[in-house]
This record gives sequence, structure tokens and C-alpha cells, in this order.
Amino acid sequence: MLFSNLPQSLHAKDLMRKILVIEDEALVRANILEILEAGGEFNALGAENGKIGVRLAKEHLPDLILCDIMMPELDGYGVLNELKTDSATATIPFIFLTARADKTDLRQGMNLGADDYLTKPFRRSELLGVVATRLEKQVAVQQQYKTQQMRLMASVQQLEERLNYLIHYDSLTNLPNQQLLQQRLQQLLLQADQYQQQVPILSLDLDRFNRINETLGHAVGDQLLKAVANRLIQCVGDGSTIARLNGDQFVIVLSPGEENRAAAESAQLILNALSQCFVLNGHEIFITACIGISVYPDNGRDLTMLLQHADAALSHAQEQGGNHFQFYTPQINDYFSKTLALEASLHYALERSEFQVYYQPQVDFKTGLISGAEALLRWDHPEWGFVSPAEFIPLAEQSGLIVQIDQWVLESVCTQLAEWQSRSLPPLRVSVNLSGRQFHHSNLCENVVRILTKTGIDPCYLDLELTERIIVQRVEENITTLKQLKALGIQISIDDFGTGYSSLNYLKQFPFDTLKIDRCFVCNIASDSKNAAITTAMIQMAHSLNLKVIAEGVETEAELAFLKQNQCDEMQGYLFSRPLPKEEFEKLLLSGKRLKVYN
Repeated sequence: MLFSNLPQSLHAKDLMRKILVIEDEALVRANILEILEAGGEFNALGAENGKIGVRLAKEHLPDLILCDIMMPELDGYGVLNELKTDSATATIPFIFLTARADKTDLRQGMNLGADDYLTKPFRRSELLGVVATRLEKQVAVQQQYKTQQMRLMASVQQLEERLNYLIHYDSLTNLPNQQLLQQRLQQLLLQADQYQQQVPILSLDLDRFNRINETLGHAVGDQLLKAVANRLIQCVGDGSTIARLNGDQFVIVLSPGEENRAAAESAQLILNALSQCFVLNGHEIFITACIGISVYPDNGRDLTMLLQHADAALSHAQEQGGNHFQFYTPQINDYFSKTLALEASLHYALERSEFQVYYQPQVDFKTGLISGAEALLRWDHPEWGFVSPAEFIPLAEQSGLIVQIDQWVLESVCTQLAEWQSRSLPPLRVSVNLSGRQFHHSNLCENVVRILTKTGIDPCYLDLELTERIIVQRVEENITTLKQLKALGIQISIDDFGTGYSSLNYLKQFPFDTLKIDRCFVCNIASDSKNAAITTAMIQMAHSLNLKVIAEGVETEAELAFLKQNQCDEMQGYLFSRPLPKEEFEKLLLSGKRLKVYN
């Protein structure tokens, strides 16, 4: 290996372009090195065979390699192959030196990755020209590589920024998500601890948001969520954080303060703002929301606990109705603990035979005799005793258990009717309440047919009761279902009429047999002029449509007299009898008890 004998500094040589010459003929190698170093532009080093050349190439990583093809032990092709398989040396420009100009040799070398050829013997100008051309191309390649690397780095940076955004922000509303909310809350809590302040956490959920998606489509629903986000931003101060967690749930962390009054005022301001009309795609949309509020540090010292308590307060607010806010209290946790225990027990109530069917008599005003009964579900829990239907029916509907329970009630009532008929008891019509889930179940008619066939009862003694809220949800579909039930010979009643939509149009469309007046209109009917006018109008309207009228919740003689005077057909209520277990109802039915009516 030969080096230049000039006493140049190491730093000067380091700045020169480094060229490795691999040539087994000493004179040729020395001549090439001398030519390269003569101009002072290159730092040239030589290798006397292929093995040494490979080692020097890996140690010094030259800018260019000149290599003879024909060498003992490891020829030029072998050198090139080893260097191309090493990532450190694979991109170094490689020029073959050869005394042969055979095209086969040239093609073989180019296929292995050689950049050029120089045929021996060559002139000084040819050597320097080939070297200069290849180095210029290498500079261009390096510049292009650098440009590509810069573009790649820019792309990576953009991807990192995008990823960071996706990690911390909601892509629909551009609000912070839960992860960023966590970070910002930690900063606020440090500030609150320093100045002994409170931090209110508001959990907000839109009331009946699914109705928007189902009616107007998800695109409008997404636009509504964006519009809600914008209104929330306008409602709170700069020191607050608004986040969207999922669906239609938002969380607002208000700036630290000292009183709950400020949180209450902010919550009411938000509710008022959201209740204003939204105009989206030509649709006027009105919504309401509920808000649950927890306060740091009283209700928790981290986001998990604060959100848990805010969500508990939110659920409590939702149970009170829409457009309402509620602060968290420990009593709310007690309530939900009881509710969870109640729901867990509800799953076993059927298999443990804890349900009972009670019957409340319905009495004909003309004869005073029992003409029918309403079947009412009762739950006798082994530890808690009788659980109010107002407590467990909503839970059964939310969990979906109501379908199984309704099925059991329907089968129990039909079985009981068959038993009474087999014992020649007076003919009796029994009404069974259907939940929305049961009524909209795809197999309702098939199940009713199966039960009627199994028990063998005459369908005319079965009356199915539906509320206004159920029948107005899917009008065309519901009309079809009711007609199918009517075709079986079953009676159909509309319950709680007047408490919901109260539209005469619904009464005209649906094949009802009976209209039941809710007890809220019957109460104090003799002294409340409004209730009296509403009830009288409903009786007249029902009769004009050939519907029978049953008044619920009759408890006083005055109410009874008013209903009789206004031609109400039947009544039920505590004035005649409370709901009774089947054994007691049988005794009452056999006793021949009559209602005292006034002619």
C-alpha cells in the first residue's frame, strides 16, 4: 500500500476526496496514485490485492474505488460483490480497470453493479476525466439523496404532528380528547392546590341524540356535534377545557374557583345556549342536554374518580328529565349501588319465580259487575319484599329483560284464563300491557298465536294495552302489526291517552277497541274544571270513533258519579278494588260484588 510522501497535515488530507486504488501490479498502482495526488485534490491510497482492498474500503470508506479485474485470489468481480453486499460500502462508486475490452467482461461487471470501466493502458487525462465525471455524478446522487432525506424528514414530521393531533384531539369537533384532557387537568389541579381552589368537572350528554341520527342521518348528526362544540366554546372562559369523549358526551373542566355557584351558573348558561335552535342543512333542530357536576377535591383527586362521579350525577339528572343539571352527592352513589343490585337480582327473578301477576277489576257502569281485569306485574323479592314497578320496570326495559318478562306475563295470563274458563267462572276479559320492546319484536304475532294455541283460550278475552309513546314511533309498521293482532280476534287498547301526543289522527289510523283515560285526568275530576273538560271531550271523541272508554284510578264517589254521568263505559280503581293476587281476585269474582252506580 502506497501513500503520498508529502508532509501534508491530517486535516488537509481529510478534506480531500479519498480514492482507493486496488491494483496488483505495483508500477501501475504507483503510477495511478501519483497521477491522483499530483494535483493536490485527492487523498489516494492503494491496495496490492483484492483482500486488502476490501479491508481498506470498509475501514476508510473512500469516495471512489478503482479496481483491477484480473487479480490473484480475489479478483475484481469478487471485490465488487463483497462491497455491494455490505451496506456501508454498497453505494461507493466503483470503476473497473482492465486490459481487456471484451463485451462479456464489461457486461458481467455492470451486472454486478460497477459504475464505469477504464481500459489499460490509459492516458493521464483519461484517468482524471473518468474520476472527475464519476465523482460529479456521486455529488449529484448525494445531493439528490439529501433532498430526498429532507423531504422524508419533513413528511415524517408532518406524520408525527398528525399522529400527535390524533392522539390528543377529536377528529370530528377538533376538541381535546380524554388523553389531552388528562394532561390539562393535571396542570389545573396543581394550580388549584397552590391557591386552595376548587375545579368543577361537567359531564354533558345530549338528550335523545340518537333520534337525530335515525331521523336525519349521521351526516347531520355529525354537523350537530360540531355546532354543539362551537356553542360550548362560546359559553366557557379561556381558562376552561372542553373535551369530547365519545358519541354525544362532552366534558368541560372549568377554570379553578372557590364556589359551586359559578359552576351552576356555567351549567345553566350551557343548557340555555344548547336549547336554542340549530339550523343544519335546512333543518331546524331543537335539542336539550343534561349535565352532571363533580368538584375537585371534594369528589375526587384524579380524572377517573371525578369523571365517574360527574357521570353518576349526569345519570341522576337524566332520570329527572331533559335540560337539567345535577351536582354529585354521596347519596347518588348509594342510589346507583342499589340500582345495580336491583338490576342484578332482576336477572334471576324469573327463574326464581319471584314474579306474580295481580289483577285489578274493571267494572261495567251499566251493570256494576266485573267485566274484565288488568294484569299487573308484581315482584316479591326474598330480601326486599315487594319492589315497586316504577323501580324495576324501567330497569327491565333498559336491560332488555322486559321482553322475557312480558312473554312470561302473557303466558301466565292466558294460562290463568284457560283455568278459569275450565272451571266455568264468569267470562272475563283480561288486558296485558305490552312494552315497546315486546311490541316491536319481530316474533310478536307468532308468539301470541303460539300462546293462544297452547292455552286454547278464545282470543276475544285477551286485550293488549299499548301506550301512545309506543304506537307513534313507527306508525306504518305499527298499523300493520295491530291489524295482524286484530285478525286473530284480540282486543286492542290505547293506554295513558292524553299524556303524550293526544292526537285524534292516531285514534283514526289505528284499529283500537278501547281508550283508557289516565288517572291524572280522573283525579279530582268533579272539582277540577280543566280535568273535567278534558275527560268529557275524550269520552265524546272516543264514542264518536266507536271506542269503549275505561277510566283508570277512580278513588272517590264524586269521580265515579261524574264518569257515570258523562257516559264512561267502565272504570277501575281503588274505589272498587285494589290489584289482587289471583286467589283473592277469584274470590272477588265469585262473590258477585257489584259497583254502586247512580241512575
